[in-house]
Amino acid sequence: MKLYALLFAILPSISWAQCPDWLDTSIHKLHSSDEIQLCNIVKNNPVLIINTASHCGYTKQFSDLEQLYQSYKDKGLVVIGFPSNSFNQEASNEAQTASICYKNFGVSFVMSKPISVKGTDAHPIFEHLSSQQGEPRWNFNKYLVNRQGDVIKRYESSIKPNSAILIKDIEAVL
Repeated sequence: MKLYALLFAILPSISWAQCPDWLDTSIHKLHSSDEIQLCNIVKNNPVLIINTASHCGYTKQFSDLEQLYQSYKDKGLVVIGFPSNSFNQEASNEAQTASICYKNFGVSFVMSKPISVKGTDAHPIFEHLSSQQGEPRWNFNKYLVNRQGDVIKRYESSIKPNSAILIKDIEAVL
């Protein structure tokens, strides 16, 4: 009986969480030869994934995304941007995309090299996101993922990073 009690005392402190299959991949960092293993940066933390574009009416959301990241990174929130030309509004090369993100908007969260986010050539991460919460309909769709790797919700482009609903949902998964 003591062994049974001991197991119940120890089990809650053991983390059984593993990296979800759909995040067990690497991505190339924007305008870099560096490759990032997503499981290493996610580390059982909630994640906000955004499909971005450099020449879109919503591009100004980069500033608010950076503010959101700065506000919640110490609490575990990971933000990952995926530039995409799926809606024909991405810069023509990675150097220009990087300049817009890093210099114009001061982005410090992870940005990948440009990928496709919809259709038959969508990156596997966006295939999974789309199967769970729907395909992005435009640039700056945001997907909130909980610590267990479940895709909780998709937010349309018009939902700003500092909107009350997004903040409330982020705080609920922290």
